[in-house]
This record gives sequence, C-alpha cells and structure tokens, in this order.
Amino acid sequence: MAYSIVALVGSLRKESFTLKIANAMAKLAPSSLKLEVVTLHGLSFFNQDLEANPPADWLALREKIQAANGVLFVTPEYNRSIPGVLKNAIDVASRPYGKSSFLGKPVGIVSNSPGPLGGIAAAKHLQNILPGICGPILGQPEIYLNAVGDAFDEKGELTKESLKTVLEQYLAAFAAFVERQSR
Repeated sequence: MAYSIVALVGSLRKESFTLKIANAMAKLAPSSLKLEVVTLHGLSFFNQDLEANPPADWLALREKIQAANGVLFVTPEYNRSIPGVLKNAIDVASRPYGKSSFLGKPVGIVSNSPGPLGGIAAAKHLQNILPGICGPILGQPEIYLNAVGDAFDEKGELTKESLKTVLEQYLAAFAAFVERQSR
C-alpha cells in the first residue's frame, strides 16, 4: 500500500526551486509514498467572514489534505519567514476552528534556498505555526536545502547528486515516520 502525501509548494513562481524540489521528491519517493505536488495558484485569501459559506477553492484544498495520509511542506524562505501564500494556505486549511484539515496528519518540512542557510528560518517558523493544527511533525532528520541554484537542468530535472541523495534519505525517513504514525 502506498501512502498518499500532499506536497504543498510554498512558491508561486513558475520556475521556482521549491516546485522543482517537490517534483523531484515525487519522482524519488519510495514505493510506499505517492506524492501529489500541490501548488497554491488561485487560492483566495483567508477571510473569517467567509467561513459560513467557504469558497470552492478553500473546500478543494481542505478535501485534498483530508484525503491524504500526510503532508510535506516544501518552502522557500522569504524575508526570514515562510511566503505569505503558504501561510494563507495554512490558515485556509486549518479552519474552521477545531476542524483543521491537517489534524492527525504526519507532517514533514523541507525548506530551501539558493543561499547558504537553506531556508532554516522558514522551517523554524513552520515548526512554530503547525503544532496544535496538525499531526506529529518529523523532527529528525531535519532538512534545510542550501545552494539549490545549480541543482537542476534547463528542463527542471534534478542533476545534483548530493541533493538527490539527501532527498532520498529524507523521503525514506518520512516514509518510515508515516508508517509508524499510521499504525
């Protein structure tokens, strides 16, 4: 049996490293995981006034997450935090109060940056935001992907072997984590 995993991409840029990493992870995932890469294009802004009659795009995101066995947050770092589009998606999917779509779902956090720090501040912010609205968060191994600027060819395919190895190791650990949480 393959566990269904939603990989939420925290960047809207068409050629973003984050999207390329999520797509590479979908290809590298062990057979026990089936990753669905989900971008946040077209997701309307959270507004509590709309909760009584939520927009269709909110419901679609919530249902996709609820149907999954786990969630991977794949995010760049913007100004020492997560992108606004990812925070908005978290707000949309974690509402209404007490009915978070993330509840009980094993979660992994994969941050990245073309710079030397690998998006560590974004990952730490997710670690602060998610408790209370999601299931258990994979604590080890942590993964902060740095220097990803030269990791892909012109077709968006992962070519950097060291990054491929790190992603495969992380995905194996995440698969084992999801398995343990699903017992």
